[in-house]
Amino acid sequence: MHLGRGTADEERSEERALVAFLGAYAGRARRLCLVGDVFDHFIEYPRLVGKGFVRFQAALAAWADRGADVIYVVGNHDPWHRDYFASELGVRLVTDCLREDLDGAAAYVHHGSGLTPRARMLQNLLRHPLPVWGYRTLLPANAGVALASRVSRRRRRAAADERSARAAREHARHVLAATDARLAVMGHTHQAELLELCGGVYLNIGAWRDGRTFGALASGRIQLLRWNGRQAIIVEERELPTSPNAQEPEA
Repeated sequence: MHLGRGTADEERSEERALVAFLGAYAGRARRLCLVGDVFDHFIEYPRLVGKGFVRFQAALAAWADRGADVIYVVGNHDPWHRDYFASELGVRLVTDCLREDLDGAAAYVHHGSGLTPRARMLQNLLRHPLPVWGYRTLLPANAGVALASRVSRRRRRAAADERSARAAREHARHVLAATDARLAVMGHTHQAELLELCGGVYLNIGAWRDGRTFGALASGRIQLLRWNGRQAIIVEERELPTSPNAQEPEA
């Protein structure tokens, strides 16, 4: 969603559309998984969280209060969480990848960043406890948030291209071939696609902000959908295989 990217009016409109979408599915879904870059930049301090998007946060809390499993897999724009989303909203935070059975299917969910050696090195540096501690401690909060916003703008200029889309597909191919996962889900590339790979299915949900796309899993079928403001329109659909066709690779 990259909330916080635009002007105040643009962001209020984005939040309104997102809350309406979540309201339409409230009570109909057992699980909600956010696949990273929910915020264009996010820094949580020990006693402070960023301003804005309280209606969206309230919608997440309402899902959790109804008993839904709300999962937030962090991305490369929003990894610096602490405990606010878990303790206040009831959201389960995942800092790397989610490997779990979802609706009877072994699934792997990852934001999709940090897949090349250079990107992985940078991501490891930015998530290491020491520089994170230094950033939060040595910079005043206003300066820290302003710097994060500036860096986010530079990242947008070097936005995901076809190279990162290929890296995501290859990573999904490896996961589906080398593990028991039958479903691999990623974001990051902002290119929505649904492909059959290595006896499983790869879903890239694209970007809600760019095209209002998202995925849905039910009854052994995975769908790529687009929200038109009133209802979800199916873009593509695949049936998940019931059993893996590959084993763990030898060491």
